[in-house]
Amino acid sequence: MLLSALLPFAFLLLPFLCLFTFALSVRAQPRPQPSDEVVDTVRVDTDLVNLNVSVISRESSRAIGALREEDFAVYENGQPQQISFFASAEAPFDLVLLLDLSGSTGKKLSLVKKSALRFVKAARPNDRIAVVTFTDVAVLISPLTTDRNALKQRISMIEHPLGGTNFWDALDYVLRAVVDRETQRVRRTAIIAMTDGVDNALPDVRGEGSRMSFDELLKTVGRSDAIVLPIYLDTESEIVKKYNVPPSAYALARQQLAQLAQESGSLFYKASRLEDLKTVYKQVIYDLGTVYSIGYRPTNNRRDGSWRDVTVRIKGRPELQARAKRGYFAR
Repeated sequence: MLLSALLPFAFLLLPFLCLFTFALSVRAQPRPQPSDEVVDTVRVDTDLVNLNVSVISRESSRAIGALREEDFAVYENGQPQQISFFASAEAPFDLVLLLDLSGSTGKKLSLVKKSALRFVKAARPNDRIAVVTFTDVAVLISPLTTDRNALKQRISMIEHPLGGTNFWDALDYVLRAVVDRETQRVRRTAIIAMTDGVDNALPDVRGEGSRMSFDELLKTVGRSDAIVLPIYLDTESEIVKKYNVPPSAYALARQQLAQLAQESGSLFYKASRLEDLKTVYKQVIYDLGTVYSIGYRPTNNRRDGSWRDVTVRIKGRPELQARAKRGYFAR
């Protein structure tokens, strides 16, 4: 009789007991490791290693032509891998145009705007475009969109900037806040960074500069699926004289931009002056039209934290060179 009388109360208490048990299990879970535990990590949802492969011809007179999945060979630590995912060069891109408006560049704002408008015009209709400007602060001019009229309107409204140069922070902002990570499995992402690369954080350069170090930025780029294409704008002759910036800062900035390109498996471009951006932007759009997306599941599926060298080759076309990320840490 007592058991029958208590049974309804037991059912009432059951949800609270379950909740208490769940709370204890959550408290028992180990805490996440510090952020430096995931430095240089490539983590993919389906164990798929994703590569953006740029195809370059050593013979400019010979057209590359369309390539197929069977034209590519992928090796990890020298071992051949089976391609599980392939997207042709016609697949759409998300393009982020990152514009340095500090120093002498900001004083030629009309040329920067015209060049940006030409970039928008040269891009393919199904490519989404975002525009970000920066001095010591990054400003989102337009989020990713295919609306060309909206892009042109927002570019035309860019105002004269004030501030130093925090390039590293600006590129980190694009990777964190502008790049659409949810659609990267469907749309490739490329960040076109127009800058002289002279962050105020460089040695002997006045100003506070970026909070993020260049080494941290390089690791962030290495972890990202986005392609970073630096365009070095040569402002050295003007800035060295006017602001007493040492030439060594420009030499180091060029070296760092080349490192970003290498880490991303992309190309490093140069513009001697703002007027040259028209030609350079066209070349960037053309080169992006030769980028293929390839994914594979490693035959070595151990997550042991070791570095894995990745090599991509094109079969039967010795005049073609494939550029992609050099590898990843298996974590």
